[in-house]
Amino acid sequence: MSTSFDCSNPEELGEGLAAAQRAIAAKSCVVLPTDTVYGIGADAFSPQGVATLLAAKGRGRSMPPPVLIPRLQTMDGLAMDISEDARALARAFWPGGLTLIFHAQPSLTWDLGDTLGTVALRMPDDDVALDLLAVTGPLAVSSANRTGFPAGQSAAQAREQLGESVEVYLEAGHRPVAGSDGVPSTIVDATGEQMRVVRSGAVSIAALREVVPGILDLGEEPAATPAETAGGTAPTLAKNPSLAKE
Repeated sequence: MSTSFDCSNPEELGEGLAAAQRAIAAKSCVVLPTDTVYGIGADAFSPQGVATLLAAKGRGRSMPPPVLIPRLQTMDGLAMDISEDARALARAFWPGGLTLIFHAQPSLTWDLGDTLGTVALRMPDDDVALDLLAVTGPLAVSSANRTGFPAGQSAAQAREQLGESVEVYLEAGHRPVAGSDGVPSTIVDATGEQMRVVRSGAVSIAALREVVPGILDLGEEPAATPAETAGGTAPTLAKNPSLAKE
């Protein structure tokens, strides 16, 4: 049976984090607040937990969930070929509403879905989420809703859609805190030679370009070189599968 905890109450916060930790260890799902919207989370290293998450949302393996991490340093344990520009974006916008797609470390024994060897990472700017991540480690987290419906902006809203498929609900009030409509994180593909935005969201392209001037916006293509123009070809960037909403 699902249990909800009021995380605005310090005593319930402690009980809720402990219950959520137990649920994650048991390969079950939890709902947690983030700085964007509420998320449904499972142990990123548990194929059973991730499968339960995808089933709860009514989502297939073709839309693998991003992974939330507790600290910037965790990035190196999960991803490889991290460019200095990508590190600069992480330093500038983590914790916060930016998701970065990398090549996953090939030695990791996890199954997030059909990722084609990539992983989407984010460090959320939310105290409850970070407290939970500190005791559970990386979590696969997608928006707390059934696929095709609005993301939950409170644990109560998430429970209306996800019900008993989630073991623990951590209620921490409206997200985002300001009370505005939920805005997902901006997703940047950092797997190619030139980084590009693949989903617009909480961090604007203008803010990204203050850190990495050459980053490509959503739908924008790299400028063709003279040789490419003469040859009638232009560079293309492969679409990345790790673009599931949080």
